[in-house]
Amino acid sequence: MSMEHDLLLAAAAQGHVWESLRDILILLSVAMLLGFLAERLRQSAVVGYLLAGTLVGPGALGWVASQETIFGIAELGVALLLFTIGSEFSPRQLLRLGRVPLLAGPLQVVLTTVLAAAAGWLVGLDVREALVIGAMAALSSTACVLRILRDRAEIDSQYGRASLGILLIQDAAVVPLVLIVTAVTEGGTPLAILGRMGLSLALAVALVAAFFVVFNWLIPRVLIMPTWRRNRDLPVLLTVCLAGGAAWSAQALQLSPALGAFVAGMLVAVSPFATQIQADIQPLRAVLVTLFFAAIGMFGDIPWLFGHLGLVLALVAAIVVGKAVLVAVLTKVAGLPWQFAVSTGFCLAQLGEFSFVLATIARENLAGQPVLSETTFRAVVSATILALLITPYLVAAGPRAGSWLEGRLARRRRSASQTSGREPPAAAVDQVTDEATTRPTRESADESPITEAHQAHGSAIADNILIMGFGPAGQRIAEDLLAEHRERLVVVDLNIHNVEVAQRYGLRAYLGDGTQTEILYHAGILRSRVVVITVPNPSAMRQLIEHVRHVAPGVRIVARSRYHIYRWEFLRAGAHAVIDEEDQVGVRMALEVRHALQRDAGETEVG
Repeated sequence: MSMEHDLLLAAAAQGHVWESLRDILILLSVAMLLGFLAERLRQSAVVGYLLAGTLVGPGALGWVASQETIFGIAELGVALLLFTIGSEFSPRQLLRLGRVPLLAGPLQVVLTTVLAAAAGWLVGLDVREALVIGAMAALSSTACVLRILRDRAEIDSQYGRASLGILLIQDAAVVPLVLIVTAVTEGGTPLAILGRMGLSLALAVALVAAFFVVFNWLIPRVLIMPTWRRNRDLPVLLTVCLAGGAAWSAQALQLSPALGAFVAGMLVAVSPFATQIQADIQPLRAVLVTLFFAAIGMFGDIPWLFGHLGLVLALVAAIVVGKAVLVAVLTKVAGLPWQFAVSTGFCLAQLGEFSFVLATIARENLAGQPVLSETTFRAVVSATILALLITPYLVAAGPRAGSWLEGRLARRRRSASQTSGREPPAAAVDQVTDEATTRPTRESADESPITEAHQAHGSAIADNILIMGFGPAGQRIAEDLLAEHRERLVVVDLNIHNVEVAQRYGLRAYLGDGTQTEILYHAGILRSRVVVITVPNPSAMRQLIEHVRHVAPGVRIVARSRYHIYRWEFLRAGAHAVIDEEDQVGVRMALEVRHALQRDAGETEVG
């Protein structure tokens, strides 16, 4: 009887697995279709993903019902996103975010919570319900905003760095906000809440210390082993374990999993393996992040939305306008010019994915009654989804709005100066920069935290010389070019020892597989004038040539051919010049023969 019961349970579990897989496939398929349509309409694919979840979710067509299961899987996508973003920031680069986030971030969280709670109380909400709404309003969408900024190549702009810094502070604030909402839901004294916060802080310090040991002592010793370099599957699996393990560890300690994944990625950034790790995890991250946005969309209920459209639109307007104005004012007070402060405000004018977590906690029963009423919950969820839908447009409009405001203020200052008889130089007045709508000048090209994939949006001069493969041939090329072109030389190699040699030459060097697009983007392929490929393997050479030609059609490719028979094959693949080793050996040997004959002739004449 027991065996039959176990078999029935196993069959039921297997059926649940396949049903969940069906739901995931439906969600991803519709997300792919609507994401494609959004891109065709020159909109962000995130809009398509959110609409896909709303369309197939239980609030519309009802094709997908396992909302909790999918959302749980999709949270891993957020962890991978934050892990890879963290891997592009070393601790030194994080400090370069400046004082603006450190000042504006905490103030934004506190003031938004207080003002939103006060507004909720004034419109008739219970005090506990209003406090939950305030906590939800304090957060913005890290996953959505950073995804859009990366796609637009603006994460390295002044307002991009300010937005990132404030978002990270918001993620850190998730822990105390969760404790506050839990206390509101379950009850608890202020002293007990403070005790929980102190414990969380101690656990966070211990977790960071553990991460530091693992990522700076253990992982580098594993990755330099030849077995890990030969097998490309092992580093991918290791990367997923690192990102997922960091998020799980933080969650197990009741900390923010997103913040845990970011800190882990930031510790990886100081190692030479960061670029390859980012490339390895890119495909899986893309799938899971897409699933996450679609899962967010599933919270929407279209019939309820149209039945309460006025309420939801008013709430969306309050969220967008209120947060945009508050963030803009705070970042301006913290020292950011108006044009960048306004852009930052537009970036953060929505509620975040962790707002759903707070809302879920608040729906737990307290003496038989949830803190959030059904109407309040549905209204906030619907408004959050609509705010996320318009976020790509707000991010795009932010720089233009900031430049417009800066121009108006400059003209007003000029008018005031003329009225008072102190007219400043015209050049000083008319210099209204439009940096907010273009890529900023980098302080240092090799310190940029942004993936170089998006250089197409910028105006960087294509002047680098990219050497792919830094064995003896690549080193000889670099030696000849060092005197005149040291600052332009960039190296990509799969061998950690060759990367270390390049760094000893004083060159920028990236550890990674050049057949992966992310590696080329990080190495600055779109800022390169010439790419020199020196790998000896003919198959790898042909693949690299074709890949470089596909990614950067305008770059000039100089390739090495160990054997004459491959020369024309490499030219057909897209190389502009092929150095035939057999041909060069023949030329050099013929030259040596001539020298030998000349010496013999000279000795004969002397004799």
